[in-house]
Amino acid sequence: MKKLINGADDVVDEMLDGMARAYPQYLRRLDGLDVVVRVGGSAGKVALVSGGGSGHEPAHGGYVGKGMLDAAVSGAVFTSPTPDQVYEAILAANGGRGVLLVIKNYTGDVMNFEMAADMARDEGIEVEQVIVADDVAVEGSTWTVGRRGIAGTVFVHKIAGACAEAGADLAEVRRVAQKVVENVRSMGMALAACTVPSAGRPGFDLAEDEMEIGIGIHGEPGVAREPVAPADDVVDELLEKILAEGIYGAGDEVAVMVNGMGATPLMELFVANRHLGEELSARGIRVHRTMVGNYMTSLDMAGFSITLLKLDDELKALLDAPCDTPALTQA
Repeated sequence: MKKLINGADDVVDEMLDGMARAYPQYLRRLDGLDVVVRVGGSAGKVALVSGGGSGHEPAHGGYVGKGMLDAAVSGAVFTSPTPDQVYEAILAANGGRGVLLVIKNYTGDVMNFEMAADMARDEGIEVEQVIVADDVAVEGSTWTVGRRGIAGTVFVHKIAGACAEAGADLAEVRRVAQKVVENVRSMGMALAACTVPSAGRPGFDLAEDEMEIGIGIHGEPGVAREPVAPADDVVDELLEKILAEGIYGAGDEVAVMVNGMGATPLMELFVANRHLGEELSARGIRVHRTMVGNYMTSLDMAGFSITLLKLDDELKALLDAPCDTPALTQA
């Protein structure tokens, strides 16, 4: 195993210190905690808190800042943060108008975030939540009951964050976040598995001529192992499963994310996006905004995921609203 780390047990702690040193204008780390919070606080607005296991960078700390998250909490690699850590994130982020938790649908995350919410409510803090379950690949897995939450979570951060930044109350921010959850779908693939530092070997083995379809973001194998195919064919396979959901059709307008899993060159992501745009256009689906890059990764996995978000005028305006975070800035 080749990793640019000092030790597997220290990697999350040292990563968070490095992040805080890199982006002091955006975030600060809470002393003794695996939590980063927005510089300047969140007074007078609904606060957004998200997080999960580390290894998905730039998620989630990279989205702390104006127009997105107010705090992000990190667990060990691919491991849910503890309720105490999430509770401290809620306390630090709370600006007096309540807190919305954005939770990816993994059993540990849901349980620990909900426990933390109950602890915060006991302190008189109003807390609501949404659970993101955008992965169309599987219904239930080692990690989940129901569908997994993957890269579509970033659209929830962006749109709910814009709503909160505009001054909406907690009920309204939650309504908008839930609207995104109901209209976003994703699916991914891998050419090579990732290596968790503490494990020291890839999570699954692929031959040189094999690819994995329907992978998760915790290094899980997918739902099918197939011969490596040209990029256009891979896009077609992922897109077909997403469109089979029946929520996207001719005349619709969508946001698109082509998300790298951590070790995929941008060249290859843009090749995938080229064909994806062609296929959506051929089906009469208009693309309003496209994001290409690493947004929700799986350490050093080689592969990508596709996310579609169906838009209406409300969601489009919030998606286009300004934000300023380490990983995503738009004027």
